[in-house]
Amino acid sequence: MSTTPQWIMIGGEGPESYNQHSSYQGALLEAAKEKMNEAISAKLSLNLISERFNVADFGCASGPNTFVAVQNVIDAVEDKYRNETGQNLPDNFEFQALFNDSCNNDFNTHRAYLDQYSIDTKTLLDARAEEVVPGGLMLIFGSCLRDGVKMSETSKGLVMDCIGASFNDLAQQGLVEQDKVDSFSTPLYAAEEGELRQIIKENGNFTVEAFEDIIHPNGEFELDPKILAASFKATFGAFLSAHFGEQLQGKALNLSRSRYRNTFFASRMQFLIKN
Repeated sequence: MSTTPQWIMIGGEGPESYNQHSSYQGALLEAAKEKMNEAISAKLSLNLISERFNVADFGCASGPNTFVAVQNVIDAVEDKYRNETGQNLPDNFEFQALFNDSCNNDFNTHRAYLDQYSIDTKTLLDARAEEVVPGGLMLIFGSCLRDGVKMSETSKGLVMDCIGASFNDLAQQGLVEQDKVDSFSTPLYAAEEGELRQIIKENGNFTVEAFEDIIHPNGEFELDPKILAASFKATFGAFLSAHFGEQLQGKALNLSRSRYRNTFFASRMQFLIKN
């Protein structure tokens, strides 16, 4: 029996792999680099630096982006030490990088709805609190909605709605049972800022030193139907296939491309009319 998690990204370097469709996420890391450098420069105590400094990436998915994320941290720590001491780190100093995700991923996520999201996030914070030394920093990069904004009002939400509608179309055509479509649930919850702040406050292990928007240099996801379908498949393809099978997943994604065009065009037209 396979133990491969259903939510795992498509690995490798093929045309449908997460590696080939994660440049947007990679650019986001670069956009966040300056803010991360500022946090490390202002908050990290040199008293924590002895002969080894540990950097952990929890949820590093698949592909090379995690190396960029860890290297950014290493560069920031080296700059902090150099700026405050006027010298480089000692020759015997070493960084230890820990890459952690699902055991069958390219490296070795944890998503849920609000109640479960709260439980899982607090569990995450408890676990990290046992590992992080007092005064250590944890940086969390992820999707977070502004208070009062619904997921369905975002481009990501529209993409997921299109996928769901396409599976409903396949059910109406008799290609899949409606019960199978109705029983499918994407284990993804995008918390509002206020919700996440409250969870961190209630947990009590960490204090929020900064909570800021990261502006992607390329703006929102490119609204090209083919790119959206390919990116969605790279991220959620294995999860969809586990429930519906590879053939139905492919049919749904093909249907979604035309829905993308109609949905995003209608959304833009509505926006223009309102203004």
